[in-house]
Amino acid sequence: MRRFAVHPAERRDVKFIVDNWMLMAVALASGAMLFWPMVAKGGRMGQLSAAGAVQLINREKAVVIDINEPAEFAAGHVVGARNVPLGQLEQQLPNTVKNKALPLVIVCATGSRSSRALAVAKKLGYEQAQVLGGGLTAWKEASLPLEKT
Repeated sequence: MRRFAVHPAERRDVKFIVDNWMLMAVALASGAMLFWPMVAKGGRMGQLSAAGAVQLINREKAVVIDINEPAEFAAGHVVGARNVPLGQLEQQLPNTVKNKALPLVIVCATGSRSSRALAVAKKLGYEQAQVLGGGLTAWKEASLPLEKT
């Protein structure tokens, strides 16, 4: 039977890993924790933070579409937002925002209805449509201004 010799440098590498297994475990765990937010965000693609929405509005002239019912909209909405209730979105959005190349920020009260509105907007050809994650609640928590009508 033929034996293969292990090079001394390879023995040192294995010995390092065996001797420092806790260090390696901590390194792997911290790497996983750093990577997790990117993986978790994958399920919420198209959602913006309040700060991200402000940047999009200011830098790229995004149009804010509030899909709340008129009474909710009147109680408080993002400054400059246009109200298109979710039930009327498919009919009214093309008349409200004629330029489909403009970015849209879709807002509802809590962010729960916005994903349906995003699907409708994408179907209508608004490829740059995004959802404000957390909705108007997140906007208020970020201490951003509201207007009432």
